[in-house]
Amino acid sequence: MYRRAFMYKMGGLGLIPASTSFSQAPMGRGARFYVLDNYYLRNGSQVARMHDFLRSVAPVLKEIHAGPAIFLEALVAPHMPQIATIAGFQSLQEWETARRKGSRHEAFLKALRTLESGEEAPYEHFSETLLEATDYSPEIAVPESPPATQRIFELRVYHSPTFRQLRALHERFAGPEIRIFNRVGVHPILYTSGLTGQNLPNLTYLIPFENLAAREKAWQAFSADPEWVKVRRESIERSGQISSVMNISLYKAADYSPIR
Repeated sequence: MYRRAFMYKMGGLGLIPASTSFSQAPMGRGARFYVLDNYYLRNGSQVARMHDFLRSVAPVLKEIHAGPAIFLEALVAPHMPQIATIAGFQSLQEWETARRKGSRHEAFLKALRTLESGEEAPYEHFSETLLEATDYSPEIAVPESPPATQRIFELRVYHSPTFRQLRALHERFAGPEIRIFNRVGVHPILYTSGLTGQNLPNLTYLIPFENLAAREKAWQAFSADPEWVKVRRESIERSGQISSVMNISLYKAADYSPIR
């Protein structure tokens, strides 16, 4: 049962209500769907074992699937320690095809056997979230060379009380908010709507920063920006408090992550 559950986790589909896709990415683009996996660990051997497993299967993912992939280790998160992975797919069918190929790939099966061979479970539990790229989300591209210094990745999840307010949140982001972001040094590489997982409906986005100091400087500039103060006030007047819960986690990229 444990093996079956793990294999299902590597690509099992949840129920996806069509009505949640307010900002659907147009056909012909790159990744339209992203799978966010979080592994919740204990201090001890689990962190190293999960990294060893993911390091072994990263080449398999690259072989069977050409889409973007990011491997992250939490620096600040509700549960510590934690490892997260993000993989992008052009369609749900492509996701399912990659899952099937992976489940039959000998290198993946060997890595899985090694992961499961210890007396201790490899993780406490995991979660899987299906995300759909918005029409204003940039394309994630693997850089030709890694950055000179290790970057910080910030994952933000904004829960909206209603789908109407989520739509208003997307409209605000797609309009003035991104313009303000770019001005103050906040450059997300991914904007999505959550289709499965917790705190639905939500907007989930990922931002790289050069370091923690750059992150603090950018967010301070954003909070103090006069246009942002005006945009936020007008947004609340039109649609109420359109994001009622905000979850923030900080990560560093693993050394085997294609995007670092």
